[in-house]
Amino acid sequence: MKLYDFIWLVPLFPLLGAVFNGLVSNRRGLSKKTTQTVALLGAGAAWLYGWAAVLQWFFTEDRTEPYVVKAFTWVTGGDLTIADGSTAAVDIAASFQVDPLSAVMVGFVTFVGFLIHLYSIGYMHGEPDRDYARYFSYLNLFMFAMLTLVTGSNLPVLFVGWEGVGLCSYLLIGFYYEKGWCAAAGMKAFIFNRIGDFGFLLAIFFAFHFFGTLEFKGLFDAVASDHGGHFGTAATIVGVLLFVGAIGKSAQIPLFVWLPDAMAGPTPVSALIHAATMVTAGVYMVARCNYFYQLSPTAMLTVAIIGGVTAVFAATIGLVQNDIKKVLAYSTVSQLGYMFLAAGVGGYIAAIFHVVTHAFFKACLFLGSGSVIHACDGEQDMRKMGGLKKYMPTTFWTFLVATIAIAGIPPLAGFVSKDAILAKVFEAGYTDLNHFGGIYYLLWFLGLAGAALTAFYMFRLVFMTFYGDFRGGEEAEHHLHESPWTMTLPLQILAVLSLVGGVLIGFPGQLFHLEGWSFIDRFLGPVILTHGEHHGHALSFGLEWGLVILSVAVAAAGIAVAYRFYRIDPGFTRAAHLASRFPLAYKLLLNKYWIDELYAATVIRPTLKLSDLLWEFDARVVDGAVNGTRNLTVGSSWMSGIFDLEVIDGLVNLVGTSYDVASRQFRRLQVGFAQGYAMVMVFGAALLLGIFFVVNL
Repeated sequence: MKLYDFIWLVPLFPLLGAVFNGLVSNRRGLSKKTTQTVALLGAGAAWLYGWAAVLQWFFTEDRTEPYVVKAFTWVTGGDLTIADGSTAAVDIAASFQVDPLSAVMVGFVTFVGFLIHLYSIGYMHGEPDRDYARYFSYLNLFMFAMLTLVTGSNLPVLFVGWEGVGLCSYLLIGFYYEKGWCAAAGMKAFIFNRIGDFGFLLAIFFAFHFFGTLEFKGLFDAVASDHGGHFGTAATIVGVLLFVGAIGKSAQIPLFVWLPDAMAGPTPVSALIHAATMVTAGVYMVARCNYFYQLSPTAMLTVAIIGGVTAVFAATIGLVQNDIKKVLAYSTVSQLGYMFLAAGVGGYIAAIFHVVTHAFFKACLFLGSGSVIHACDGEQDMRKMGGLKKYMPTTFWTFLVATIAIAGIPPLAGFVSKDAILAKVFEAGYTDLNHFGGIYYLLWFLGLAGAALTAFYMFRLVFMTFYGDFRGGEEAEHHLHESPWTMTLPLQILAVLSLVGGVLIGFPGQLFHLEGWSFIDRFLGPVILTHGEHHGHALSFGLEWGLVILSVAVAAAGIAVAYRFYRIDPGFTRAAHLASRFPLAYKLLLNKYWIDELYAATVIRPTLKLSDLLWEFDARVVDGAVNGTRNLTVGSSWMSGIFDLEVIDGLVNLVGTSYDVASRQFRRLQVGFAQGYAMVMVFGAALLLGIFFVVNL
């Protein structure tokens, strides 16, 4: 039996858990034990079956070709004319595939997702039963959507999962919807993602128009066969539009502002969004569709610039944030920038490698912050923490390991994957890839600066939270405690993976000029289109090690500065003095460059004013419309009323009125007398015969 013939079961298992908890546990008020058991079974079955299916495929099939499983025919239509003048049939299947890239994504999404489900049992234990069931229903649904996204064999199925994770983010970010700011954060995420999704939809339409298929295998083959570069313009259009979707989903400039506000949801949700699902979807999609970018230097450069600028931009904001989850949120935006920076220089494998290692240490960091918040009775301000190391030793040590990993200190996971990215970017400049050498060197410098900033703000977080004296008051200090095993066990597993996962998955053989030692390089190679000149490892042994030493040095410098400002100075007086010397810069970073305010001034308020003009009209207009009279003295309110009542409502009412009038006329034909029906049939037959004879004369 081929388990991978039923790969569609992997997303189905958590979907069943979501349906049960959403429709049965939630409505009938079943116990928390039942709810959590069903949720864990859904996530656990996806993990175990997914791993079993992938392993069987790994040892059975040809890994250079995707193994596609068709569940059913989804959309069938006629032939459409495509760009080259030929026709292509509209035949879209709900089909799934197993290939190296989907195998990697299924592997870590199911595993990390299961750990987050397990952690949630302890974190959410205080919620009412119905909210508990609602939470786990949404969490299972999130897993279903992400697994559908990464296993779909074509763009439409991927888009179903793409929209699904957007929906689940809205539901979970706004989980505490009775709090207005939480509901607003969920709506903000939903709206910003819709902006990006419009670009994604256009990309799907253009892809079919240019290539006549939406299957990844068909698109790969079509682009691979284009040796004359005829598809360059098509690849640019599709690639840029796909990346617009990725900008929204993966929170890149300028659509990044929703992700920090996503902290409104429960902390395990933040870990799921930032580590295992949603935000990594954009990176996966770009890597999956790498063949478009290989044909388009313009699209690649766009991805690289947006990624590099976002990496530094978000890192600077993280320098001064005091909310522990906000620091991690801007860290995620920055790390996603690194991933797109890698993809933009052709380092798609390095980008996915960083997706995997980032899942380990970022999930550990978010769950660790949740453990801290849990112990501090919901407090998230690091200025009211401190000294937690002695109260929460397991949380501290696991958090510290993950922090060292994200800071890029060897040989931890973050160092291995981030060094691979920086090497790829420098190599792109060194080989003058696509004749943008100077730009790539600049992007490498931005990546290096981002590494220093990351090390600083992450160790700032550690020193403010776990060292020194507790600053939250005596009453709060009495309640400090380590979290239960359901929360600490996932932390320990993720800390181990943060420690050794990078070397195990992607041993940096290029540093020793040992080709083929990196498992992830060998494994993902078949899904990356090699188009045109391939440079391989162009850097010399000495230059490779020089870059490594430099990246470690700047990370160490960031840690040293954080130590000086926040460890040996427990009152943070040096930091306060620096902020007072540069008040404008400090306010700029603290207020996140006033990007939210800019959106409010240029988009939100003008839209609301226009809506007010067209919708909010004077009550006298309504009364006049109802009574059949109009008061012409109400000015703009009267005009607003006219537009809303006569244009908007008028168009809607016109449809209903037309059907009403037509039905009144046609019902006269249905009088209920058989003689009348017979007479109509006779006259009709006579009319048809008359027409026949006239036509044939």
